[in-house]
Formats: sequence, C-alpha cells, structure tokens
Amino acid sequence: MPLSSTTRLLPPTYRPLFAHVEFRRLLPALAASDVGDGMSVVAVAWLAVLIAPPGQSGLVVGGAVAAYALPGAAGVLVCGRWLRRLTPRRLLAADSWLRALLLGCVPLAWAAGVLHPVVYVVLLAGSSVLHAWGGAGKYSLVSQLLPPDQRFAANALVSSSASASVVVGPALAGVLAAVVSPAWIIGLDAVSFAILAVRVGRLDGVAKAGKVAETAASIGTSRSAAGLRLLRRQPELVGVLALTWFFNFLYGPVEVALPLHVTDDLHSGASLLGLYWTLFGAGAVLGGLTAGALSKLPLWPVTLGIVAGWGLMLVPFGLGVSAGISLVCFALGGMIYGPFTALSFTLFQNRTPAAWLTTVLAARGAALLTSSPVGTALGGPLSTAMGPQQVLAASGIATITLAVVATAVWTWGEASSAFAHRRTSL
Repeated sequence: MPLSSTTRLLPPTYRPLFAHVEFRRLLPALAASDVGDGMSVVAVAWLAVLIAPPGQSGLVVGGAVAAYALPGAAGVLVCGRWLRRLTPRRLLAADSWLRALLLGCVPLAWAAGVLHPVVYVVLLAGSSVLHAWGGAGKYSLVSQLLPPDQRFAANALVSSSASASVVVGPALAGVLAAVVSPAWIIGLDAVSFAILAVRVGRLDGVAKAGKVAETAASIGTSRSAAGLRLLRRQPELVGVLALTWFFNFLYGPVEVALPLHVTDDLHSGASLLGLYWTLFGAGAVLGGLTAGALSKLPLWPVTLGIVAGWGLMLVPFGLGVSAGISLVCFALGGMIYGPFTALSFTLFQNRTPAAWLTTVLAARGAALLTSSPVGTALGGPLSTAMGPQQVLAASGIATITLAVVATAVWTWGEASSAFAHRRTSL
C-alpha cells in the first residue's frame, strides 16, 4: 500500500508526522532501541544472577540494575561542560554509540569467559553515563525537526514506543532466553543502539529550523555555563519538574507493593503479576496514542488530571477488591498515565528556548533519575509496616493530594498572571 494511502488511515494529527521524511525514518530506529532496552530489563538482572559468586547474587543484581540507570545523573554533572555545546543529533548519536560499544562488550566478555561481576557492572555503568544527555537529545531533536503544533503528537508516538517496550521487550527476552544466554540478549540491545546511531548520523538534512537552533545553541552556551539558571527563571518549568519528581516518587512504592500484594493478599504467583504489568503497559500505549491523536489539549489541566486519575485507580486496592477489579483498575491506570510523558516533554519544549533545550532536558532527566528509586526504596519498609494493600492505597491517596496541591498552585499562578496583565494594560 502506498505511503499516501497508508497515512490517510491515520488520525489527522499523525498524518503530518509520517509525511515528514526525517521523522518517519527516525521513529523505527527509536522503537528498536526501546525494545532493546525492554529486553535488557530482564537480561541485565538475569545475567547478574548467573555470574554472581555463591551467596552474593543480591549484591551483584542490585549493582547491575543500578549501574544500568543511575550513572546518567553523574554524566549530566561531569560531562555538561563539553556536551551542552553539542547539537541534539550529535548528543543522541554519542549516547547511542557509547551504549552500543560497551553493551556489545558484555557478550564478548561472556564468550571469552572473563565477565567478572566487577567488569560487568563497570560496562553497564559506562554505557549509561550519557543516557540522560541522549534522552535530552532525542526530545530536542523531535522539537527541532517538527513545528510546535506537531510536537505533542510526535512526543506521544515516541513515549508510546517506550511504553510498548515494557510489554514487548521482556516477553521477547523470555522467548530468547530459552535459546541463548542473557549476555547475547544484551548484545541485541547493543545492536539496537548501533542501528539508532547510524540512523541519527544520516539526519544530515535536519532542516533550516534545526540549523538555526544549532547556531543559537552554540551562541547561548558561550554566554553561560549552566541551563539550570534558565530553569530557575522559569517557575512553570520548575513546577513541571517538581510535579513529575513527586509523581514518580509516589509511584515508586507500587513496584514493591504490587508483587507483595499478589503473593501475600491474593495468594497468586508470577503469572498474575505479569498480567498486571502487561495490562498497564498496553493501557499506557493506548492512552498515549489516543491523546496524541487529539488535535489540541490544554496541557496543564490534562497533566494534573492524569496525576489525580492515576491516584484514583490505586485507591480500590486498599478496599480489598477482587483480582479482576484491580486488574481493570491497573489497566485504566495505564491508560490514564500513558500521555503523561508526552505532555511533560511538550511543556518543556514549548517553554524553553531552543538554545537551552538539551541542557534543560538533561538536567530534568538527571533530577528524575532519583525520584522513582527513592520511592521504591521506601516501598519495602512501608509494605512491611503497613501491608502491601495499604501501601498501594496510600500511594493513590498521596498522589491525589499531590494533584490537588499542584492544581491550587497552578490556579493561583494563572490568577496572579492575569491580574498582573490587567494592571499592565491599564
């Protein structure tokens, strides 16, 4: 079927995206890297178990999982002096090549019999050093490639790809695990990032808007040393970042309490837990794509509604509802949560000057790396003290409270701005 015929089947907001040659070619490469990372969610921990000395599997698994994500925050602080001068395309390519190279060393070291746990953790940590910058480059590149009225739909596609990888990646890793070592699954992740790096490297015609933004970026970075100064001068962006941090923080205990709820309260096993997360991921994909298909959304009100809606879907867990009802709630929660990432990035893209976008988004990514892990760390003691059902409900109530407080602050800010505008116009 010709491309023009295919695009006519899409919702109107998505048609211009697939008519854009560069974005249309970039999206499959981004999806491939998302699936690769989804497979590594299983493979990284599993390989750590296989190579851990007797009695030290917990230590090695914890170190490997942390090394695969947390060094990105250090990369923002340590490498910012040099990386903030790079264009979004080069940032994304640098991160992709680094991950491809170091993750690709994992199966080679495994095959050579030299994959010591320390070597493994060092390779994983090195591969993630630039990942916050790579994420910033990805969404900055989307902003650079497309006009403002197409950004939210594009962000919805990109974030929905990440949500889909939560479902597809682990399932694919489970199938491959019956055939190959988890080291080779991590090697496939490396290949996926090599594909992305090559694709990004071919975006030579990023367009005049992109070149203007690149020039502005080099001028802007020579004027100042840190985009965080701009962030501090933008109360709205600080508000988005704070809301996202607390939202992710309150989500953290769910990752601990839900498995305990399945085993302790529902007296079931891994298949039911997998079903919860599969429905959540599928719901997130559907919710993200549906929101992206809408022509216009009031960004702040919808974002606040998502926070409240997700919290509301957790409250029934504390009422002792059946597994069937809680599964429906979790799937609906995924649908509600789905558009949140796209909305958050769109707010940043629309409110940040192009010269500062990669630096500000990298700082955003580094700050958010701490939110969910801190909440997850609290989930264990809270579940022991309160019980998993109560922790899930408490997370929901706290999230609803966060939405109410944030709505009050946003409403007050809007009223203050309107009052100041009226005084200026008099």
